[in-house]
Amino acid sequence: MYWTLELASKLEDAPWPANKDELIDFAMRSGAPMEVIENLQEIEDDGEIFETIEDVWPDYPSKEDFFFNEDEY
Repeated sequence: MYWTLELASKLEDAPWPANKDELIDFAMRSGAPMEVIENLQEIEDDGEIFETIEDVWPDYPSKEDFFFNEDEY
């Protein structure tokens, strides 16, 4: 399983919180690349509910990770 920013961004509009099957269903319906669906299928299914994309990919960058200061504009 590998995630990139581009792949993970396909799940930003997912119906959070969601379980694994709901995320796979959303990815299929929204036309996400096959890599996204494959990555979701590789997640161990223990009935866990994912609250955010960070629960799926802990390294997902937040706005604080970018050095863009919105107050300057």
